[in-house]
Amino acid sequence: MFTTNQVLETIEMVEKEHLDIRTVTLGLSLLSCIRESAKKTAEAVYAHVMRKAEKLVPTVEALSGEYGIPIVNKRVSVTPVSLLTAAFPEESMLVGMALDRAAAELGIDFLGGYSALVQKGTADYEEKFLRTVPLTLASTKRLCASVNVGSSRSGINVDAVRLMGELVKETAERTKEEGGMGCCKLVVFCNAVEDNPFMAGAFHGVGEGDTVVNVGVSGPGVVHTALKRIPEADLTDAAETIKKTAFKITRAGQLIAREAAKRLGARFGIVDLSLAPTPARGDSVAHVLEELGLEVVGCHGTTAALAMLNDAVKKGGLMASSRVGGLSGAFIPVSEDIGMIESAERGKLSVDKLEAMTAVCSVGLDMIAIPGDTPASTISAIIADEAAIGMINNKTTAVRVIPVPGKGVGEEVSFGGLLGRAPILPVHEGSAEKFIARGGLIPAPVHSFKN
Repeated sequence: MFTTNQVLETIEMVEKEHLDIRTVTLGLSLLSCIRESAKKTAEAVYAHVMRKAEKLVPTVEALSGEYGIPIVNKRVSVTPVSLLTAAFPEESMLVGMALDRAAAELGIDFLGGYSALVQKGTADYEEKFLRTVPLTLASTKRLCASVNVGSSRSGINVDAVRLMGELVKETAERTKEEGGMGCCKLVVFCNAVEDNPFMAGAFHGVGEGDTVVNVGVSGPGVVHTALKRIPEADLTDAAETIKKTAFKITRAGQLIAREAAKRLGARFGIVDLSLAPTPARGDSVAHVLEELGLEVVGCHGTTAALAMLNDAVKKGGLMASSRVGGLSGAFIPVSEDIGMIESAERGKLSVDKLEAMTAVCSVGLDMIAIPGDTPASTISAIIADEAAIGMINNKTTAVRVIPVPGKGVGEEVSFGGLLGRAPILPVHEGSAEKFIARGGLIPAPVHSFKN
């Protein structure tokens, strides 16, 4: 039960501090939809999603109205499509189009799972599937794709990394009229998780139940406001304040998750604790870091501040829910965070500094615009660097970069909505082409050898 003070506190967080539930994501297993042809599989997939997700949008909208908490996105994640189309991988796009059509008809914001898991090796059918990704993303609006190229147990599949650099470039070119928008829907992971509710990386793992509700909370504005109240506190007290605030945010997410699962006849999966920013002022992870005492995010001390923030968010959230999962921490997407955007515009935030920050926070290099003429091998090298951080540190890392066709450093690209806008950041000119061309597998670290 919630006390009157807790209810009033939550109302204040919603009205003044940008608290929202960022997403309610319905995870669906599609393994039962596999048929003898791509066309029949696509038809079965479409019918299954339409039936299982039919009530998602009205249910979430009703919950938002009843509890007075904004729920920004209604999403669906599905079984990695490469597994559904292994017998006819060249025709995987038919399934992707069917998923996109179902999402549009149901009013679902994004649908994730046009995905492949190739961390230890790329089977022939998986490579054929991956080569369908650029055209499929260019031909759909709501479909999202992700590829897992490494893990702490298996190492990094450099052959897949090389291919993904090429496919990111192709995806950008196929959507050049929209500033390379297709790349906003494509994530390359190391240590991908099966219960992530956030896009573009969500997919429904084969170890999950048939139908599961996962919820992603938000709340950078709430944390920022809490820290403003203690401007002279030392960092120990600041961490305690963040923990208590994360507890409150997660409690709201748990309430929505349990109720949504009950009404949809699904299992309650997890609450993802991630602080997910938006381009709106007052809803920025960067501004939280600056409230801790940094003049501008990106200066020396940023990585330490982010490590403290991320750890405190996790500790507070764990006390509020016994079902914490997904990515859980603090996102640092450049185009989706007004503080990150402004720091990058001032030249205070670089790809190198962002990479260092990813060693201590959730996920990785996210929504970063780079010059359109960046070589595919350089993009592959960026992916390899980020995957190495994830592999060695036994954490999830990812890359979502956008090589913006026809634009260079000093220019800007705008995607609108929650995807925001991004100044184009420089990348290093030195070539890693020979390194990436070696291919093979970067072996897993010694600490992976445990059982």
